[in-house]
Amino acid sequence: MTFAALAQAPNRRRTEAWLLAFVVLITVGGYAVTGLSMEDRLPPGLAGFGLCVLLLALVPHLAVRRWASRADPLLLPLALLLTGLGLVLLHRLDLTYAAKPGLKISQAGEGQLMWTVIGVAVCVGVLVVLRDHGWLQRYLYVMMAVALVLLMAPAFSSADQFGAKRWIMMGPLSVQPGEFVKIMIAVFFAGYLTVNRDALALAGRRFLGMRLPPGRQLGPIVAIWVLSLLVLIFERDLGTSLIFFGLFVIMLYMATERTSWVVCGLLMAVVGAAVVGSMEPHVHGRVVAWLHPMDAFTEAGRKAGISDQLGQALFSFGSGGITGSGLGQGHPELIGFAGNSDFILTTVGEELGLAGVMAVLLLYGLLGQRGLSIGMVARDPFGKLLATGLASALLLQVFVVTGGVMGLIPLTGKALPFLAKGGSSMVANWLMVGLLIRISDKAQRRREPAAPTTPARAAAS
Repeated sequence: MTFAALAQAPNRRRTEAWLLAFVVLITVGGYAVTGLSMEDRLPPGLAGFGLCVLLLALVPHLAVRRWASRADPLLLPLALLLTGLGLVLLHRLDLTYAAKPGLKISQAGEGQLMWTVIGVAVCVGVLVVLRDHGWLQRYLYVMMAVALVLLMAPAFSSADQFGAKRWIMMGPLSVQPGEFVKIMIAVFFAGYLTVNRDALALAGRRFLGMRLPPGRQLGPIVAIWVLSLLVLIFERDLGTSLIFFGLFVIMLYMATERTSWVVCGLLMAVVGAAVVGSMEPHVHGRVVAWLHPMDAFTEAGRKAGISDQLGQALFSFGSGGITGSGLGQGHPELIGFAGNSDFILTTVGEELGLAGVMAVLLLYGLLGQRGLSIGMVARDPFGKLLATGLASALLLQVFVVTGGVMGLIPLTGKALPFLAKGGSSMVANWLMVGLLIRISDKAQRRREPAAPTTPARAAAS
């Protein structure tokens, strides 16, 4: 390692430390402002919350310094900032739910803080145990088999909540395996495409000015298409199906650089969504609510059972304006139980306005950009595709959730990464951050020039 590289390594961690200190100040400050705004006093647990957030920043930072000192310095601060904002928003919602017991909505802030601690511990565990991401390539088919079992398990479970089957009950806990499946699938796709990219890049017949893939090479995408439709039909989980299929098409394009795969994927997605949307009642209901969100406030819409959540979300975004009503000064409780899950973004839109929503989306975009940048820097094909796949999975989930609550696409019911209530989502997303940190560290070390051979060293050898 050269002197320049040695000088650069501590600078990365110093930058990360300053950013994490800034994140702690923002999170604790937001927690305090929420209490002052809603109760005219500082929250009684402010000191404990601040200490917990400080440890959540300090422990992974020290782990990165010890086991991944060359990693990207923005990954950890961005993930912790989004997580901290989520904790502040959940605390704000808990105060409203506690003041209005008639809503019968349980508080989620303390539970989410516990899951955040577990998620950060998993991230640190990845850095300690997984010294080389290439190790994952040895167990591709085992991982894919486990992923398929987890993906199909909710279809045979009795945990049918809010019209979709995406949970597995384990005693008092409910686990959402789809959050972990997306990571396993990204690992499998990265390994599979690394080995078969040349065969998949072959050009077939020309159609409408494009070279379509050969018929025998269409097998993988057809199989994935069928599997995503099965998930959509039997589990009524539109979000997981979209992320699953979209992730494969994106990684396939990154591996082969052929737009024909994207065109085929989009056509198959449109056909599958149209067929299932017209046949499956739950998915069809979500499409109707998306096309006619204001019908929920009419007599006919109420009789038809159309949910008013999307309509209330649009009112929230509209009433927020540019700067919002102020933290704690809105009415997110009108959305009901979904206010602390997939609709938590409406709280941002109403109380922090368009500026707050854009800030949150920019944080997601920057986190995804860092993941894609790691994929570009990585020299090994598996690391390139894995980093790209993980970043794409994150961005796809952000798109399907934000697009749903803003009325751009039908609602999916997925949790907004880091921000919304959900233990499985929190742990899976921090696992993803740990993998990206490991790939980033490995990629940066491989970019460092080898130390020059001095005459004395050459004589000694």
